[in-house]
Amino acid sequence: MPELPIQRVGIFGGTFDPPHFGHLVAASEAAAQCLLDEVVFVPAGDPWQKQHRRITDAASRLALTRLAAEPDPRFRVSTCDIDRPGHTYAVDTVADVRAEYDHPVDLYFIFGADSLENLRTWHRVDELCKVVKFIAVNRPGHSRREVDTSTGIEVEFVDMPGVGISSSECRRRVANAEPIRYLVPDAVDDYIAERGLYRS
Repeated sequence: MPELPIQRVGIFGGTFDPPHFGHLVAASEAAAQCLLDEVVFVPAGDPWQKQHRRITDAASRLALTRLAAEPDPRFRVSTCDIDRPGHTYAVDTVADVRAEYDHPVDLYFIFGADSLENLRTWHRVDELCKVVKFIAVNRPGHSRREVDTSTGIEVEFVDMPGVGISSSECRRRVANAEPIRYLVPDAVDDYIAERGLYRS
């Protein structure tokens, strides 16, 4: 019996600097609760909202994201944002990911529920709303009751277990020679150590 084509695709963008178990749990919960066939991790190329800090080079972040996503058959990694010159905008990411499939797919954009209040400020958001549905993952310290849902945009909420890990905390710990084992996959930890990433 031929394998059914992928129909429901979640797009999970981020700097992934580095990717950690919080990212993986969020993607897994979104896939399980929203019945996604696949979650596509999209490391940012030049994220316009992160201009206030230095971002690790794209090649390293891509390698780390691939190492983190590889063990789960539901996950894959797209290089579309890294390959595209200039700033990274969600509307362009969605168009590029759609073009990676040779058949129609339903696209879902996964993001943290704490970003919902700023959704109306996103670049070409009205165009984005026409081509994708939104999945808001409730991060630790936030709940759907605390989120402003007056945007008028249809959003499906996903509750995830409390995983109090952040990329900034992982970077800080490495810079201070503190372990990040059990905060990130072993392969990610090994790559960071081998390449000397995030050291002060």
